[in-house]
Amino acid sequence: MALQKHELKNLMLATAKAYQAPTADFSFNGTKLSAFDLNDTLRKELNELAGDINSYRRNQLDIFELIQETVDELLPSRVQNTYAMFAETRQYAQGDKPIFKRKTGKARARQFVTRVGLAGLYEVFKLDSTSFEVATSAFGGAAQIGFEEFLDGLVDFSELTTIIMEGLEDAVYAEVTKSLIASIEQLPEANRHVDGGFNATNFDKLLNIARLDGQVTILTSLELASKLVMPADWISNEDKTDMRNQGYVGMYKGAQVAILPQYYLDLANTELGVDPSYAWLLPSGALGEKPVKIAFEGQTIVDEFKNYDRSREIQVYKKFGVTTLMTNNICVYQDTNLALRG
Repeated sequence: MALQKHELKNLMLATAKAYQAPTADFSFNGTKLSAFDLNDTLRKELNELAGDINSYRRNQLDIFELIQETVDELLPSRVQNTYAMFAETRQYAQGDKPIFKRKTGKARARQFVTRVGLAGLYEVFKLDSTSFEVATSAFGGAAQIGFEEFLDGLVDFSELTTIIMEGLEDAVYAEVTKSLIASIEQLPEANRHVDGGFNATNFDKLLNIARLDGQVTILTSLELASKLVMPADWISNEDKTDMRNQGYVGMYKGAQVAILPQYYLDLANTELGVDPSYAWLLPSGALGEKPVKIAFEGQTIVDEFKNYDRSREIQVYKKFGVTTLMTNNICVYQDTNLALRG
């Protein structure tokens, strides 16, 4: 191949990142290229490795290794960027125990951990040490497109890697939500409230509890965030701009509003993956402990599966785990009018 292996890896990374800004120009080996040019260059390079079935069989392991390294480099950073406000994300080597250390010294913040127990259920454990382990398990994603489609120019590599990573990201989002919801009953009764419709008075009571320990981030769905409306005499031009441009105010009574990622479980767009009825009020606290811990373990495993009709799909497996470190200064509000119906 014309490019060395490390150069081809850099090209793959640049091409995968180009999906986020398809109209922008990107730099590769000192040359500015468009997203289209990157895909075209990568396709030509991979055609040298897999231009026919015999070449593909000979070089398949190298191609999959490049895909694996691309996912390993991009996925943790994408998850970290999404959850930076309230989650700590770490990468561990295969076989290493994902250990997180908790910060101590805050007497009023009784801490407990929600983590995966037997049968995949989330269980709550009170902390009796300054560290705890995050259990990991394998999750999979698949790009259900033939590799030949890419070689023929029918699909872009950035699209292929995006399909794979979005599937894995959705799995992370689902586990974060499950862990948070499993922790609700462990919070003090004063820290949780349920309404059949948004009630600003009840919501603000929780906000006042949470803000005693620092700046509060309101983590919620777009549906519930759109109901966080300032009183008429408090509405600023910035609030109006936020509502017009993004559908919710970025600040609500001194608390920053952050939106949970949402996705659909089905192709018909009828089943939401994240229950939109919850709002989490997370104080920064004097020690700045982030309540959600996300651990990635080991390398991504990339393989090809041949279907009965001889079509192929690229399947990817990644080990990760999610744990929540909850304290008695975190609050949760639920508007059951927005709850998922089973």
